[in-house]
Amino acid sequence: MGLFSSLSAIITRVLFILVALVAVWRVTFVKEDPFYWLLTLLFVPLVAEMIITLKWREGQDYKWFSPTILLFLISIIPSIWILELHHQDNKSLDIKCNRLDSILSGINQSESLKNLTVLDSIKNWGNMFSSVCQNSWILALHQIVLILVIIGKWILPLGGGVSRDQLSQLLLIFVGTAADILEFTSETKDDIQNRPQLVYVILAVWTWSMLQFPCHLCVVRTMSNEAADEGIREDSLWSKHSTDLWSIVETLFIQDGPFLVVRLTLMIYFGVFHQMLIFFSFKNFLVIILSVYRLFVLYLDFRSSSHSSSD
Repeated sequence: MGLFSSLSAIITRVLFILVALVAVWRVTFVKEDPFYWLLTLLFVPLVAEMIITLKWREGQDYKWFSPTILLFLISIIPSIWILELHHQDNKSLDIKCNRLDSILSGINQSESLKNLTVLDSIKNWGNMFSSVCQNSWILALHQIVLILVIIGKWILPLGGGVSRDQLSQLLLIFVGTAADILEFTSETKDDIQNRPQLVYVILAVWTWSMLQFPCHLCVVRTMSNEAADEGIREDSLWSKHSTDLWSIVETLFIQDGPFLVVRLTLMIYFGVFHQMLIFFSFKNFLVIILSVYRLFVLYLDFRSSSHSSSD
């Protein structure tokens, strides 16, 4: 079991480093400056964390927090910021590039690559992928990061006190969260034509929303279950419904709340209106209202249980 946990921990971190390395390579390619290879220094904390975890915890993750995922995000988010800002300053170059789907279809239909040597094939592949549009590269990185976070958390050895049932709940939450984040970045960036100042706002909100992935408090065993097993008295609303309350906090202040603020800003201040923007704004508003309603229901339930226990 220890060997399997160690291998899982190593494979996950190697995948994280490889994807972050691809992002750094893309930055140096578009910027045409080898100075940006210094971004690889951000991999050092992830490697150090891997060594410490393997030595002291046999590769096991933590219960409420995953430093591995946080360090992976720290290693790759700066590269994505640089690529996004560079793309906003050089959008005219996208006219002379190829879309990623056209490159992939061309590879499938190409017969001439079969007669080339391995070195020539590598050069051809490099030339084809280097001609892919910047926007396609950035979108692919966004998608790969979200998918890899989910798969990585699945592969990582379970932390102490975390059951497979809780892990399955967490992964399902990650899938829904990733879909919302990707929809926010892809849809909202299309609405900021000739508004480069909004790029910083959207990237900041995106970075803030990505911090949900290292935290696992939304599936931690609630105090009510522990109290039922151990006979502990629940003296506060937080101790009884910590899982639900943390989920509400994430919704209001980390995901749907900031997403709604950005979309309302686009509509009210910049006058951007279209069907999808209105729909997703209403969706964020509805989720926020339902979360507040859920909080009110939990409070009433806590009060009624407190009165009944005192009686």
